[in-house]
Amino acid sequence: MNEITTQTISTIIVGLDMQQPDFTYTMTELGELVAAAGMTVVGQMTQRSDRPDPATYFGKGKVEEIAERARATDAPIVVVNSDLSPSQTRNLEKAMKLSVMDRTELILRIFASRARSREAKLQVGIAKEEYALPRIHPSSNPLDQQGGGRGNSGGATANRGTGETQLELDKRVIKKRITHMRHELKEIMRAQDTRRDRRIHQALPSVALVGYTNAGKSTTMNSMLQQFGLADKQVFVKNQLFATLDTSVRKIQLPTNRHFLLSDTVGFVSHLPHHLVESFKATLKEAADADLLIQVVDFADPHYKEMMETTEQTLDAIGVKNIPMLTVYNKADLRPDTHYPDREGNTLTLSATDPKSIQMLADTLDELLFKDYQDTTLLVPFTKGDIVNYLRDNTEVKNEHYTDEGTAITTILGPIDRSKFAAYIQTNPVPTKA
Repeated sequence: MNEITTQTISTIIVGLDMQQPDFTYTMTELGELVAAAGMTVVGQMTQRSDRPDPATYFGKGKVEEIAERARATDAPIVVVNSDLSPSQTRNLEKAMKLSVMDRTELILRIFASRARSREAKLQVGIAKEEYALPRIHPSSNPLDQQGGGRGNSGGATANRGTGETQLELDKRVIKKRITHMRHELKEIMRAQDTRRDRRIHQALPSVALVGYTNAGKSTTMNSMLQQFGLADKQVFVKNQLFATLDTSVRKIQLPTNRHFLLSDTVGFVSHLPHHLVESFKATLKEAADADLLIQVVDFADPHYKEMMETTEQTLDAIGVKNIPMLTVYNKADLRPDTHYPDREGNTLTLSATDPKSIQMLADTLDELLFKDYQDTTLLVPFTKGDIVNYLRDNTEVKNEHYTDEGTAITTILGPIDRSKFAAYIQTNPVPTKA
């Protein structure tokens, strides 16, 4: 990718209308992505065709028209609402004498600017290198200028193998960088897997917020944290696409003293680049391992149905299947014709900024996550005080008293805790000591 400073730059967005059912929607979305990248859309152009031109994607006449429009609006960049082949990008840039960016490169740039953690930077870095690999071209290769030119026997050329071209050498360097980043990312994910396994061992149900970018996932999470006394654990929120790329996990305690883990995952967008889907599978592992998914939907957006389809397609692409889902139609406060909070089965209509809505969500989670929990009576020896402390801290204790043999405690346990403490479960009630 050519390094272009995108701040305050004017752009023309263009698309090829091949009668795709979501074409208009994706063009609107492209404009929002351009804005998220810090650029300004000063013009939009489309061409209707049955198929793209193999050389320049658009027809010759349309290419000239786009170039004229860009010059008239002082727009140095043209953003195309599709993926271009390396040759199509080069041919368009040569014909229009402008920088050309396809949809994938635009999204990669946004992700690169948002990455904060080492994990996110590695994932974006891998995706960028994989995108760049087939686009290396000798005519624009900066490494060709090193070592005093092609005729110089020193510099980069001295390290080439027999018959190896500079292009091959550069591709080999990129592949090595990809391998190195994948290895480092694997180490990070190994540590995260260890922490995830520890949480599973603690018998904490896990819930993952998923959905379209900017649908209100982080706001929903922060409202839950605020409502249950964890305001100091809130996550970053900003009204922009892909405000954050990092998965955040928080432990929430409900009024019933039951605990669960809530994770806020990276948002989705239509036609998410394949390189990013592959790279972010690691980040989205929280969703893949969740006991329950909450799909947060921007109910105020006229394209919310397309956004739901995008979410479901992306979840399928990353292998998240057969996990129960709660659908939350958020931003109902922006629809004056809508009553909220409201629940129909596993569908909620609410506003993430409304305390009553958040309470309804919490009550629904309590019901769905703990439906297999049962009243259980245990007799715990006095030497096992750690078990009693665990039950007090992590379960809803209904009764507790002491007997000659130990502490009799009646609480509500899930399948994992019932299995873990099976040796202490009493089939008959333990009589209260007189």
